[in-house]
Amino acid sequence: MKKTLFILSLILTYNTALMADGKALYRNCTGCHGDNGKIKAFHSSKAIAGQSSAKTIKQLNAYKKGQLNQYGLGNIMKMQAATLSKSDIKALASYIETLK
Repeated sequence: MKKTLFILSLILTYNTALMADGKALYRNCTGCHGDNGKIKAFHSSKAIAGQSSAKTIKQLNAYKKGQLNQYGLGNIMKMQAATLSKSDIKALASYIETLK
C-alpha cells in the first residue's frame, strides 16, 4: 500500500511540474494565440484552447521538421518550435489541452 501511494505521489508531482513548465513555455505563444488559446493566430488558424495533447504534439513536431504549413504559418511555427525539446513539446501540449 505504501509503495502504491508513493508511486501515485510521484505521478502527481510529475504532472504538476509538467503543467508548470507548459504554462511557462506557453508565454511564448500568447502573442499570436492569446492568454487562453482562443485567438485565431493571424486571423487564419483555429483556436488551440483545449486541443488534445496528441494533436498538438503531432503538429509541433511536424512544424519543427518543416513538414507542416497549415494556414500558411509553417515558417513562423517552424521558428517557434525550433528550440523546443521533446519534453518541452509534451509539457506545452499538456498545458494547451487544459485551456478552456
